[in-house]
Amino acid sequence: MEDIQMDDEERWRDLDLLLTRPGQLVGPGFEPCPELRTFLQSADCRVLCVGAGGLGCEILKDLALSGVVHIDVIDMDTIDVSNLNRQFLFRMKDVGQPKATVAAERINARVPGVQVIPHFGRIEDQPAEWYRSFAIIILGLDSLEARRYMNSVVCGFLEYDENGQPDLATVKPMVDGGTEGFKGHARVILPGHTPCFECTLWLFPPQTKFPLCTLAETPRSPAHCIEYAHLILWGQVRPGEEFDTDNEEHMKWVYERAAERAKQYGIHGVTFQLTQGVVKNIIPAIASTNAIISAQCVLEALKTLTCFSTGLDNYMMYVGSTGLYTHTAKYEKDPSCPVCSAGVPMEVDPDSTLQQFIDQLRSDAALGKHLSAPSVSYGATNLFAHGVFEAETAPNLNRRMADLVPDDGSVLTVNDKRLRGPMRVRARYSSSMKA
Repeated sequence: MEDIQMDDEERWRDLDLLLTRPGQLVGPGFEPCPELRTFLQSADCRVLCVGAGGLGCEILKDLALSGVVHIDVIDMDTIDVSNLNRQFLFRMKDVGQPKATVAAERINARVPGVQVIPHFGRIEDQPAEWYRSFAIIILGLDSLEARRYMNSVVCGFLEYDENGQPDLATVKPMVDGGTEGFKGHARVILPGHTPCFECTLWLFPPQTKFPLCTLAETPRSPAHCIEYAHLILWGQVRPGEEFDTDNEEHMKWVYERAAERAKQYGIHGVTFQLTQGVVKNIIPAIASTNAIISAQCVLEALKTLTCFSTGLDNYMMYVGSTGLYTHTAKYEKDPSCPVCSAGVPMEVDPDSTLQQFIDQLRSDAALGKHLSAPSVSYGATNLFAHGVFEAETAPNLNRRMADLVPDDGSVLTVNDKRLRGPMRVRARYSSSMKA
């Protein structure tokens, strides 16, 4: 695909003012020049937008109007009528169509020269090399699990040198945005330099849960009635049938039973929309919040790509419920993060066998949840590997760790089918156990 040349200088006048003038707040290594816009509009600057919902529509619009030409968008959802109040790229006639496809068509039609390529499917179905081909990735997701997956993808590209410093050539920048009602956040993730999602999982509060005894015996709110029908009554009346939150008949059944229970206890306010919100843990989306957060995300992406200004370091929170409030925080990396650290420290008995070390990995509270059948290597040497090398490496399982890895503090590489990238473990031989 040939690069598209934008010859309308007036169209990009404001962008050129940012890219061609020096300043006191520019990023490291910034050199003002017209070639920066040429880069932004070239095939070397492909940008991926993950999600084509409330945030995704805004992100795509902002990218296209900010001079980015080559944009890909991926989303597995289809358009629902409930999306139309805030996802402005969609119309009533689009209901039932893939979000990514329709969003790409609308942007391509409205913004001359832009080439948005849609991908209708799951993010897990794309190979790692596909994600590696983008200059930067912007997330417009509403799922923590999807965020963690993308986090593992970009951190899986990261490599460290022998001194434990990240190789800049392997750093894949990612910008994330999220909204909940009048609240939102934007963050920049530079694997190896800034904290990743796993480093800061505590930022995401657990989903509200109601005690079953309250649901069954003393309901006091519409949500209690809905969760009773969802969590208790469904299993009693329709045993063995899995509840599908995207099945309209299932949702209608829960709504009707919840309404009956609410009437029994004199509780008002059970509606079909509220039933959907409670069962799916949906927080009402506000169009203005999406617009503010997406603008911040695209601005940070442009900063990262061109360095025309100092980038966000590294988390911005927005609260619009009682005015206009923003707060920027610099969160720190977790040195023991199993996803992005240079090596998770682990004390190891030098006389333990490789099998015992693997068992130690699997039983570790922080690491074990990421592993099912781990393979271990040291440098370029497979210590134990499943598959074609299993027969060759199996004898190592009974050998001493000190014999296989003689250097204290060495970094071992752990691979597992549950991992998108390698996990690095720094084995520290316990001095009290050394011979």
